[in-house]
Amino acid sequence: MSNILVLGGTGFVGRHVCESLQRAGHRMTVPTRVLKNAAPVQHLPGLTVQVADVHQPDQLNRLVAGHDLVINLVAILHGNERAFRKVHVDLPESLAAACAAAGVRRVIHVSALGAAADAPSLYLRSKAAGEAVLEAADLDLTVLRPSVIFGAGDHFINLFARMQQVLPLVPLAGARVRFQPVWVQDVAQAIVHAVAHPDTIDQTLEATGPDVYTLAQLVRLAGQAVGCPRPVLALPTALAYFQALLMELLPGTPLMSTDNISSLEVDNVASETDDGQVTLADWGLTPAHLEDVLPTFLHQTAGTLAPRERLVDLRAQRRR
Repeated sequence: MSNILVLGGTGFVGRHVCESLQRAGHRMTVPTRVLKNAAPVQHLPGLTVQVADVHQPDQLNRLVAGHDLVINLVAILHGNERAFRKVHVDLPESLAAACAAAGVRRVIHVSALGAAADAPSLYLRSKAAGEAVLEAADLDLTVLRPSVIFGAGDHFINLFARMQQVLPLVPLAGARVRFQPVWVQDVAQAIVHAVAHPDTIDQTLEATGPDVYTLAQLVRLAGQAVGCPRPVLALPTALAYFQALLMELLPGTPLMSTDNISSLEVDNVASETDDGQVTLADWGLTPAHLEDVLPTFLHQTAGTLAPRERLVDLRAQRRR
């Protein structure tokens, strides 16, 4: 049994990670700035919720003290260079300092597949910079690089499914870009494995599923799963950037940003060369097939709402 600090434990991946850690018998502390955001996990036995801002170094120092290890799941998909640096670089820097002050050496850090200093998007470059910060610190570090993560409550497959319940067709940027989506439960189990196995220290795991799909194929699968498949209209790159720019001007979190379009310039699949990365299979884990899992969280719901009601419902979901 370990006493674990889970940063980002209230998010989509974090909720599944906390449930898996609890089943494995670990104790956890999950910080949150807003107490109600911790509602999905605060009922778990052995889990303590603390109201705190992990981006404040003094508060992070207090959180880290007394724990055996830290799991960092904090990330954003949308933002400008300053926002990405704050979350993906400055927080790892503060975490490394807090671990040094508290004498905590073990850190499990979730990055992103495709993270590289020369990647085409701010998101991927900032993820690489965050990895570099932690790798330069005196830590017992394990890094996970997942492809796009799917499962109950995701903001990827679920979003495309809901769009097809509202729209007559799906205008799609990066339709031919390849992904190797991984089930959120497989990512959670990989983290539990890393907690229990010190031999994963200094390893970088490429957490991917067993199958490769184009983005257009994933959209079609989502539409079929909810019983309302729509035609996919592949957008030229210039038009895709223009569409994303317009979305960025709308209030709230955009469905797609220009930086997201930049990420779509490269495939999001496992490396073809052996540069020291390991796979889920190397850890004795067998990743689930997307099409086997889809029916467990996507259901045929077409026709249950009138078109206007579906649009209102979609907007409500985006505001949450």
